[in-house]
Amino acid sequence: MGFISEFKEFALRGNVVDLAVGVVIGAAFGKIVTSLVDDIVMPVLGQLMGGVNFKELAVVLSPATVGADGKQLAAAVLLKYGAFIQTVIDFMLVAFAVFLMIKLVNRLQRRREPLPAAPAAPAAPSEEIVLLSQIRDSLIAR
Repeated sequence: MGFISEFKEFALRGNVVDLAVGVVIGAAFGKIVTSLVDDIVMPVLGQLMGGVNFKELAVVLSPATVGADGKQLAAAVLLKYGAFIQTVIDFMLVAFAVFLMIKLVNRLQRRREPLPAAPAAPAAPSEEIVLLSQIRDSLIAR
């Protein structure tokens, strides 16, 4: 089997295609959650906290340096903890959504699984075992 045909067989396997679909849907879902956090959750949360814009929350580690002519020589070094807070909320929402999806899939799989069958009655012993048991019993009786 040639290299190309092996690769084709691998790439067309169901698991690889399922994985590719999952990655594409996951990327799109990530964009939706990011938009939800950036455009809906954080503005409302910021408004409830007194008009705070989380994207602008930062600690200046080193201020920007400006030359005599007014041009910026070096940008300010910022510790952007507001963006970090947004990313953590973004992650928490994605993790919660994945948890709910897995919980739903597990529930659906439990419904599809057949009920466990009642344990079968023990099979009757074979003729040889019955014969050997009789011989043993007769030897013990002697």
